[in-house]
Amino acid sequence: MNLKRYLSNVLTLTEFELRKLRHDSSQIWLRSVQPALWLLVFGEVFTKIRAIPTGESSYLQFMTPGVLAQSVMFVAIFFGIQVVWERDLGLLNKLLSTPAPRSTIVLGKALSAGVRGIFQAITVLILALIIRVHLSLNPLAILGVFGIIVLFGMCFSSLSMCLAPIFRTRERMMGIGQAITMPLFFASNAIYPISLMPGWLKAIATVNPLSYVVDAMRALLVTGDFSNIIVDLFAITLATVVLVVLASLSFRRIIS
Repeated sequence: MNLKRYLSNVLTLTEFELRKLRHDSSQIWLRSVQPALWLLVFGEVFTKIRAIPTGESSYLQFMTPGVLAQSVMFVAIFFGIQVVWERDLGLLNKLLSTPAPRSTIVLGKALSAGVRGIFQAITVLILALIIRVHLSLNPLAILGVFGIIVLFGMCFSSLSMCLAPIFRTRERMMGIGQAITMPLFFASNAIYPISLMPGWLKAIATVNPLSYVVDAMRALLVTGDFSNIIVDLFAITLATVVLVVLASLSFRRIIS
């Protein structure tokens, strides 16, 4: 299959997945409740008591990229539930019976998760601006954030699709999704600097993709310090490529 045909298949599947969102956008608003609570309650309180040192940035500025990343992670990590649901309805059998390679199916679904993450991120950014969090609104910075969100959404939706053939039911996928998201969130630099962590937690944060996502978005939206941006982008891209490959290899097992 030539590259043009391959990309066409990926984009067709992405458009098909996003069409579901157009018919029911309520999940975006419902999933905005938790980020709103983090910003309005946790963020406001810790900004006032100044319990966590964040340099020249206020605590709300510091944590907004972390909450933004968390909201995208919640969209992506539960993508495997949808895959299990489609298997139960017989939709996956139809997809796998087409000539399209399995990798195009995984990439199409992963890319749609990344685009969904952009819509989720917009709601968080709007909320942050409403409560007067000072963020960089440079168009290039915003585009950079959206690009990182797409990669991040692809990364964690692929992780979810890797887990779907193992856990196989929606209930188990819901449980494993909850078991993964909060530890990853707390073992990152999303709500406190890595420098404050004990040594064992620093080691986990160093291999946690979420840390690199938050660091890159914090540079773009808050600090303007791009000294680590190349390392951040490399780590996010590497994690995404590895997980997309693993999801493609394991995808057919979900219907066996």
